[in-house]
Amino acid sequence: MSYPDPIVPSPGQPLSRAARLAGTALGRRWRLPVSTGPVEVLRNLEVPMRDGEILRADVYLPKSVGPHPTVLLRSPYGRGPEMTVSVGLPYASRGYAVVLQSVRGTFGSGGQFEPVVNEAEDGQDTVVWLRDQPWFDGRLATLGPSYLSYTQWALALDPPPELTAMILHIGPHDLAQAGMIDGAFQLANLATWTEIIAHQERLGIVRGTVRLMTAERRLAPYLTRLPLRGLAEQIGGTPAPWFDEWLAHPDLSDPYWDRYRATPAVHSSTVPALLVGGWQDWFLEQTLYQYGVLRDRGVDVGLTIGPWAHLSLDAAVATSESLAWLGTHLPLDGAPPAPPRPSRVRVFVTGAREWRNLPDWPPAGTTDSTWYLAGDGRLEDEPPSGPPSGTTFRYDPMNPTPSVGGRVLARRAGRRDNRKLEARADVRTFSTAPLAAPVEVLGAATVRLFVESDNPYADIFVRLCDVDPRGRSINITDRLVRLDPAEGEEPSAGERKVELTLPDTAHRFRAGHRIRVQVSGGAHPRYARNLGTGEPLGQATRGVPVTHRIGHSSASPSSITLPTG
Repeated sequence: MSYPDPIVPSPGQPLSRAARLAGTALGRRWRLPVSTGPVEVLRNLEVPMRDGEILRADVYLPKSVGPHPTVLLRSPYGRGPEMTVSVGLPYASRGYAVVLQSVRGTFGSGGQFEPVVNEAEDGQDTVVWLRDQPWFDGRLATLGPSYLSYTQWALALDPPPELTAMILHIGPHDLAQAGMIDGAFQLANLATWTEIIAHQERLGIVRGTVRLMTAERRLAPYLTRLPLRGLAEQIGGTPAPWFDEWLAHPDLSDPYWDRYRATPAVHSSTVPALLVGGWQDWFLEQTLYQYGVLRDRGVDVGLTIGPWAHLSLDAAVATSESLAWLGTHLPLDGAPPAPPRPSRVRVFVTGAREWRNLPDWPPAGTTDSTWYLAGDGRLEDEPPSGPPSGTTFRYDPMNPTPSVGGRVLARRAGRRDNRKLEARADVRTFSTAPLAAPVEVLGAATVRLFVESDNPYADIFVRLCDVDPRGRSINITDRLVRLDPAEGEEPSAGERKVELTLPDTAHRFRAGHRIRVQVSGGAHPRYARNLGTGEPLGQATRGVPVTHRIGHSSASPSSITLPTG
């Protein structure tokens, strides 16, 4: 590729002394490569869209002769001081032009905000604008977490020739699937995100952070009210009409959801992509899907999975790996490309508390190890041979089983002690004896339950836990499955076999610990409760309980199979 002639960029605003000091301190704390020089900023630039709307962007430029390889971040979350220090400076002070743009309808950008639906066209128009900027050398990388990852996939639906690398942190490509995992509405996550968007422009960084960190407690009264329709108006703030729309479209095959998907980009893009996810992240399964599809098509892809939840991504790890990816795929002018990653996959093994470099995920060479649910809450390594037997529990949607930790947008997300939850009468657990030797799980567990329910409209929530010698039961991975009959289908009677695959994990059960399978009828408010009536989700106002029976006999060998290393 030929680059434009070197130029000295137009003078921008110097960064404040506080920003410079904070950036330097953060670089040291995160152990980033040494800065290549000072940075200036061009603020509130106008970026025209094809429909006449103007989006706003700030550009962070190295104070050195350019032009520069450029990193684009398109965000709905503003361009404030925290973005300067944590996003603009780490890359701009190491030689990259950084464009931080507010997406349509947010923080001064024109138009109306509609979650993700305009990002493909607006991203393309932004690249058209980039081509005319004197500091842009023709090489582009996209970067960012969560919603910012979706904007990257939206651009990659028709990738411009300048797009040289993508760096996607904890992000989806399919917002529909993220909101309706396994057909169950992600109530807490979608309500929390909606409230963030509705209030963020009215709050400063301090108040906004406090509001986010207290969302779980603050929103709890709203999430228990019925009907769910109208919840966004009760929360207040800027109107968020999408929330009721999502409630009204529970079928993911509905064409309504097509505008929320950038899945074709995963299947067509050839742009080198670094994927950074977390074992307790809301979008873990989509990150792993992206990796598998790109790998199978021969795309240059790297995968890093840490122990994080969505709000606890380790920025030091993510930034260091992102800079390394840029060094390989967008080396600074005159510098040779940095060596490629030492391994395609890097995962953190919880329990062992160590990082592991692997050639692929899931790793080859694991062995399926099966344990069987048995009476008295036991988990045995031999299949049952006795007469029919089972364990029953009752789920009441008007007193729903609460959610604890897991993949939620909350301060207390991720791995948590489940003992209080497991003491409830509507939760059942099955545990091994203390392990004589460690058991390491690398991949996806499969659970097979033989279930009989007296209400066809019901959910089953299954969680894998690690119980330490002190009795603390720490969640590792989980899934909810909706048992409702399909529209027009007759409700099934009697016992049914329910098979589900838990999201992947990398975890070591230490010697002396116990493996536990936890079973209940829901996890509220993480998932909208199944009210047991079959009524539309947003309109239902009453609940009908269900009693489940989990079989564990020779005829009903409920079990869990772990890929062990």
